[in-house]
Formats: sequence, structure tokens, C-alpha cells
Amino acid sequence: MRKRIALALSVAVGLAVAVGAQETAAQAAASSGLMWKYIAAAVAVGIGCISGGLAVGKIGAAAMGAMAENPELSGKALPYVGLAEGICLWGFLVALLILLL
Repeated sequence: MRKRIALALSVAVGLAVAVGAQETAAQAAASSGLMWKYIAAAVAVGIGCISGGLAVGKIGAAAMGAMAENPELSGKALPYVGLAEGICLWGFLVALLILLL
């Protein structure tokens, strides 16, 4: 059974290499442009989410510390956490614009 699976995988890889080798120069240039588009979208979302996570971590810790001392501050501190989460949404929006335009 393992030999059959290994044979099927090697045939699939061989066919994929053969099909990939037949790509013309025009197709390679077009796929290269698409590649950079997807990489740019991934970078936009990645940086947005990482920075949003760092901001929420710092703001959330400060907000929890302030609310521990004075519970009346909860209404004033939590909207700042929501603003920091908005950074992730902007990164996602930029990625959508990159992919759609």
C-alpha cells in the first residue's frame, strides 16, 4: 500500500513539473505580477494585525490596571482598545483594495 501511495505521489509531482515547465514567458510575466500582488496583500494584513495586536496588548493592560484601581474608568478605557483593533481592519481593507484594483 505504501509503495502505491509513493508511486502516485511521484507521478503527481512529475506531472506538475512537466506542466509547469511548459509555461511561456508571457504567462510567467503575468503570474509574476499576480505574485507580487498577493505578497503585498499578505504584508498589509500581516503588519496591520501584528501592530494591532501589540497595541491592544499595551492598551488592554493599561486599561485593566486603571479599572482595577477605579472601576468607573471602564467606559472611558475600553473604546481605546476598540480603536487599536481598528488597525487590523485597515490592514484588511488595504489588502482588499490591492487585490481588487
